[in-house]
Amino acid sequence: MQRFLDWMQQFPDVESLAAADADTVMKAWEGLGYYRRARFLHEAAGHIIYRHGGAFPDRFDDMLALPGIGRSTAGAIGSICFGTHTPVLDGNVKRVLNRWHATPDSTETELWRLAQDAIQSQDGPGIWNQAMMELGARTCRPQNPECAACPVHTHCTSAFAPVDKKQTNRVAVRDVHWRVHLHLDENDGIWLQQRSGDGIWGGLWSPPIIELQRKPSKKPCHVHQLTHRRLHLYGHVLETVPEGEGRWASTLSNVAVPTGIRRLLQKHGVQT
Repeated sequence: MQRFLDWMQQFPDVESLAAADADTVMKAWEGLGYYRRARFLHEAAGHIIYRHGGAFPDRFDDMLALPGIGRSTAGAIGSICFGTHTPVLDGNVKRVLNRWHATPDSTETELWRLAQDAIQSQDGPGIWNQAMMELGARTCRPQNPECAACPVHTHCTSAFAPVDKKQTNRVAVRDVHWRVHLHLDENDGIWLQQRSGDGIWGGLWSPPIIELQRKPSKKPCHVHQLTHRRLHLYGHVLETVPEGEGRWASTLSNVAVPTGIRRLLQKHGVQT
């Protein structure tokens, strides 16, 4: 909650967010993960200011055109804020629909049709979407669903049926091994490069990183867990002159650096 309050204090409205530079936005988001969300928020704020006069668009297609907003998010915003009959289809809702209709192998297209059919006749589409998401998150859980406590179990074709563990939507985590090149200078600090916007930690600053094709025999300096990746970081101090585009940073207080890199630098005695 405190991080949310800090963010809102720094960017209290869409105008202040749109006016901020990207580095400031990424620094404010530091430590929260999913850094693409910060970039999308920043870009979307610019669209709202310069294309919609500072007002959030109420047309579904205009919402979809905003960076970072897909069909499900637009459905949530449209239904909750503007009363449109546009469904949400996140992982929780998918699971509720699959169990409700006993169709565990439904395609994405079929699930969208089921979601649209369900919301079309509702007087309060926003409440319906929120109820479906809450039902999946709290009651119709991937494992150990509480069917007895479910308010719609009498209508569910899968109520009280054994849970197929293959259908629990477990997230596969892949191990990645990165060698992190540490160029350190007593006066200039540490050499940093801005990471590509499309990859892990996109838009943030870090020392040069090389992905290793094989797992090294030595233990990593730090292991950082992401949703789909487990990053094994191997710090490698170099005395050579750094190559490529980048910058020296004598302090990291105003630089957006990934939490995993900060932990690695701390273990190498670098002030963060």
